[in-house]
Amino acid sequence: MKVLVTGGAGFIGSHTCLELLKAGHEVSVVDDLRNSHPESLKRVEAISGKSLRFYRFDAADEAQLEEVFAQGEIGCVIHFAGLKAVGESVRLPLEYYANNIGTTLALCRVMKRRGVFRFIFSSSATVYAPGSPMPVAETAPLGCTNPYGWTKLMCERILTDLAASDPRFSVVLLRYFNPIGAHASGRIGEDPAGIPNNLLPFITQTAMGRLRVLQVHGNDYDTPDGTGVRDYIHVTDLARGHLSALDYSLTHTGCEVFNLGTGRGYSVLEIISVFERVNGVKVPYTIGPRRPGDVGTVYADPSKAKDLLGWQAQLGIEEMCRDAWRWQKGNPNGYLSHKGA
Repeated sequence: MKVLVTGGAGFIGSHTCLELLKAGHEVSVVDDLRNSHPESLKRVEAISGKSLRFYRFDAADEAQLEEVFAQGEIGCVIHFAGLKAVGESVRLPLEYYANNIGTTLALCRVMKRRGVFRFIFSSSATVYAPGSPMPVAETAPLGCTNPYGWTKLMCERILTDLAASDPRFSVVLLRYFNPIGAHASGRIGEDPAGIPNNLLPFITQTAMGRLRVLQVHGNDYDTPDGTGVRDYIHVTDLARGHLSALDYSLTHTGCEVFNLGTGRGYSVLEIISVFERVNGVKVPYTIGPRRPGDVGTVYADPSKAKDLLGWQAQLGIEEMCRDAWRWQKGNPNGYLSHKGA
């Protein structure tokens, strides 16, 4: 199938493009590269031995989307494009609402005009209301603590209403928990611009010496060691979840939502400890204040994805930490580490 992947040069997008190519799909990528690097897609092609089409523009641009759809019979859209930093969204809410909702609306309008009805959406566990019972199931109350989460929930509402209005649509909403790790080859991984927002790249860059010390955001949560607990999932497992969602969309219409997580929570201090043990390195850290918009504990009930998608995470926390470190060691400055990158 021909699959259009928006935001395909990013962390999760590049790993999903790789899995799509390996599975025999044809892949086109739209990405404006504001938070990613084209080298990731070159490496995806090198690892897979297959080529993809790349278009550089903002996915909110309907005219350019129309040109991409005109290139051939696209069978499905996987939508990653969006701003994604919780803390930044608190500071820049208007930018987040404009970008994340704008790209989704543009895609929906073009898809309707072009007769493309399979849509897989990159959502987030941040849509769940604080205080939800753990592990959190798809039926848990919804409600967000930050603008990033609200953009995801609003897009879910848009897509749910779209599917209800047109029975031809098959929409799959995938609520990610905390993707970490990197491809086992060490060739593609997470390469954040500036100071990382996510835990693992902060850990790996500190272990490399790029950053002096890791700041842990709060140690006064109601958790066993006071630090935040999250459900960390290997990015390769997450990418494979999108292939399962694509297969599901072939035989189902309407709108369905799935958690993609492991069902196991780890605290920040546990992750640091595992990383140090499996990689034989030390990670200096200090305790800082809580980060705006964060909650204490979130981990998934992934049973619905297992039952309906036939998907479950295969890789454990040790593989996540090893693969993240392999990527960072081989690419100390991310995709800029190699000449021509």
